[in-house]
Amino acid sequence: MIRRLISTGSPFEKAAGYSRAVVDGDFCFVAGTTGYDYNTMTMPADVAAQAENCFNTIAAALTEAGFALADTVRATYYVTDRADADAVLEVAGRHFGGIRPAATLLVVAGLLKAEMKVEIEVTARRRG
Repeated sequence: MIRRLISTGSPFEKAAGYSRAVVDGDFCFVAGTTGYDYNTMTMPADVAAQAENCFNTIAAALTEAGFALADTVRATYYVTDRADADAVLEVAGRHFGGIRPAATLLVVAGLLKAEMKVEIEVTARRRG
């Protein structure tokens, strides 16, 4: 199977040399996704709203790749403030409560831009 690249259309993807997602066989690897609303290129201040935007972007990339959020087998969450972890996990629970992928949450010193409070990456495997 040919490797397929998925893009949100953000000019940053090409400039930085990455894809929102890469499909390789029965797997889809979704890059670390921050809380931008790519329709408006804005970032909400609230971490829960950022996490919702992350999931919206991830779900759209998976759909474009021919996968569903339910195909997610691995998730990694990065938060810049441990006080935000519960809010991010609450959002994750709404999206992944019935799916329950293997997951890791890391508290990191920072992300690329100061307004970024959460970044989420996932791996999905096509069910067959």
